[in-house]
This record gives sequence, structure tokens and C-alpha cells, in this order.
Amino acid sequence: MTAVTDLDASQLSQRIHARDVSCREVMRAYLDRIHRLNPVFNAIVNLAPDEALLAQADVFDTELAQGRSRGWLHGIPIAIKDAADAKGFPTTRGCELLAHNIADRDNVMVARLRSAGCIVIGKTNIPEFGLGSHTFNTLFGATRNAWDTHVTAGGSSGGAAVCLAQRMLPIADGSDFMGSLRNPAGWNHVFGMRPTQGRVPNGPNPDVWVDQLSTEGPMARTVEDLGRMLATQSGFDERVPLSLQSTLHVTGETSLQGVKIGWLGDLRGYLPMEDGVLDACRDALRHMQDAGAVVEDIELGFDPEPLWHAWLSWRRALTGPRVEPLLSRPGAREKIKPEALWEYDQSKSLSFLDFMHASQVRTRFYQHLLTVFEKWDVLALPSAQVWPFDVNERWPKEIAGRKMDTYHRWMEATIYATFAGLPAISVPAGFHAQRGWPMGLQLVAKHSADAFLLRVAAGYEAVRGDFLRRRPPERGA
Repeated sequence: MTAVTDLDASQLSQRIHARDVSCREVMRAYLDRIHRLNPVFNAIVNLAPDEALLAQADVFDTELAQGRSRGWLHGIPIAIKDAADAKGFPTTRGCELLAHNIADRDNVMVARLRSAGCIVIGKTNIPEFGLGSHTFNTLFGATRNAWDTHVTAGGSSGGAAVCLAQRMLPIADGSDFMGSLRNPAGWNHVFGMRPTQGRVPNGPNPDVWVDQLSTEGPMARTVEDLGRMLATQSGFDERVPLSLQSTLHVTGETSLQGVKIGWLGDLRGYLPMEDGVLDACRDALRHMQDAGAVVEDIELGFDPEPLWHAWLSWRRALTGPRVEPLLSRPGAREKIKPEALWEYDQSKSLSFLDFMHASQVRTRFYQHLLTVFEKWDVLALPSAQVWPFDVNERWPKEIAGRKMDTYHRWMEATIYATFAGLPAISVPAGFHAQRGWPMGLQLVAKHSADAFLLRVAAGYEAVRGDFLRRRPPERGA
């Protein structure tokens, strides 16, 4: 029989509800695997005690024996990204100053996962404050790539991606500001989806009106799991007034016939790319084309440089207030990562006029993309501009001979979906020819077309089954 930890979440749910396997057996299998692998990869932090988790699993077994199920995630273990509040667990955001910040409630998304039946077992590791697509911090250390422990897992949902790839979790949540679901998914050979802005209510946070660039979303090994997770996370919440009222309807359709895909690539050379990245993504697109999709090289049609500077203004405006409350604590500046302090210091000189000008650029970009989507169903570009880099580096200082002028310039390829509030999925695209590192392809659709985008990803999944089922090397502590 297939090992419990090899099952995807939907298969596991079916087995649990058929009572072919008990919730205790599932929990025990995952805990055994976590205890063996997590010392190698450092993906899960603040894991709850085995005894407490097994006792919870027994309660879930008793409920099933009485004919009661909490939902499709009944008894399934999930570790929550360490940026979201899960009652009873620390929300550290990877910061030493928040090491003992115990959440007294679940945030909206976690509450919905619990209502669907999951058992929260711990948290997944992130970079400090989720900044920089490399999961390391001084509180827990670095998370290592599922395919090569010498290189980064990406981030900020790096712990989640590694847990999925190494079968330490059947499904995972994450959040995405600047590719934080898409980049680690691509670098660990799993699916990650940034939903349409407002699809998944975020928080409630101190600000519910402006702070909308980051959104929570799903990560999974299959598109079916990705869609089911997103459906569970989604839906209006009155505490988050800009959340979407509409319901997500995910179908089982997988045809790519006639789907029109515009390949943006490196934006005609504007985005520096390491060798092999574009080739891996073009190969993925070739499979989609063979399945009936129409794929053409296209131009963005919007000057990306002022767009980048508008992005910097928005990012500073939203990141600075997240750092500021901690700066009054003793020794704060010595304990907070320099990239976070830079964002805060930059935010202090940002005028409201500057911010509004940036918002107007963002608005023009969104309106421009409306015209692009009149011709194209999906836009495609790499989920990262570099292959996974040395786990001991903070960030790439140059790409293809071009120096990076900020700690996040190397992630510029991820800002377009975020800035326009559009849904984007990272699908596994290919592997480095010599090193075997994974790379992802971003697929971006128009606003609110989340279900359509899942259909496109499912069509891709249908034609690349053997490739997508490839697994990273087995390792143990």
C-alpha cells in the first residue's frame, strides 16, 4: 500500500473518511517523518508535543466513529506559516523580539482551516518579517532546499514548500507579497498560488484599507489540492471589508485547447536572468502548446522602470509600519535584520504625495493590463530570475553581470501580478541541467479569474504527470 505520507491531501481525506486509516495513524506517520527530516531541512518551527497532537487525533477518530466529520481536512495535520496567528502558538515572524509572542486567537484563514477539520501541529519557517525570498533568521536559522540542502528554499513561504516536497505535510498555507508563495514553490517543485487580491481575507490586521499587497493563499503538490485549499481559505469576512464577496467555483475541466498564453519572458531583456531559467520555462510552455494552447512571445507594453519605483514606494509604505512598533524595545536595532531597518528608514522619508503618485502608476498599470487580457487569457514569465543560491548568502548581488541595487531587485519578476492584484500560479517548469535544482513558471490571469487559472494549471498537470511526480532525494538526520 502507498505510505500515508505519500498521499496528497485529497487522497488522504478520502482514506480517513473511509476509515481505511485512522487520524492517529496519520499523525504518527507525519510526526515520525518530521522528526527524521526536519533536523536536516529546518522547515517546521515550534512543533507541538507529540502527546498533545496524538491526543487531538484520537478525538477526531472518536468523532468519525460517531459519524461526525468537521470537513474535508478532518484529522489532517497542517503547520501554519509563521506570519499568521494560530491560537496557542507563537507568531514570531522569524524575529527574536517576537519569540514569545503567543497568539490568543486564529486569524481568519487559520480559523477556516480549523473549521474544515485540520489539526495545527506547529508553524513553518520564514525569513524575518517575511522580507527577502530566502528563508533564514537569527531565531531559528535557515531552511534548506528540499532538493539540495546547500541552497536556499526560497521564501518567504520557504518552510511550507520544503515540507510539501519532502512529505512532512500533505498540504500547506502561505502568503505572498513579492512572490512569497510562487518563488519557493518553483524552487521546490510544488504548486503555489497567489490569489486575486481580496480572495482570501488577510488578518484582520491593524490596517484593513491600504495594506493589501500581501495575501494568503495555498500551496500543494497537486492542482486539485491547491483548488480545495483555496476554496477553504476564500470568502468574504466583514472584518476585512475589501475581501471579495464572490464564491470560488473550481471545476474539474483540464483542457488547454485554445487557451491563449502570452510569454513575457525577461521583458525583452529588461529582467536579468541566469542561464537556463528561460529555457526551463519555454520547455514547460512547449508542453502546454502541444496540448492545444496558443503560445506567443509578447511585450509587456508598459515601461517597467517607473513601475519598479512605484513598487518601492508601496513596499516601503507597507513594510515600515510593521517594523516600527518593535523599535522601542531594548536592543531592537541590533536584533532586527538590516533589510527591514532599511525599509523602515526609507519609509520615514516617503511623503503622501509620493505614495499617491506611485498609486497612480499602479492604477495605470492595472488599466493597461485590462487591454492586454482582451487578447490573452494568461501571461507567463519565470517565477524567479535565478536558480536557488547558496544557503549562506543573504541575497544575490548580481544576475548575469548586472548588479542588484536593492536586496529584492532580483525578485522583480514577481511584482507584476502583485501590483495589479491579479491571481498567479507557479507551476513546476524544469530542472537545472547540471545541478538538478527546480524552477517554476508563473501563470497570471485577469482579476477574479482564479478558477480559470486553476483549470489552466490542471491542464498543464494532465500532460506532465510523470515530470510532476518527481521527488527530491530521501535524506535523514
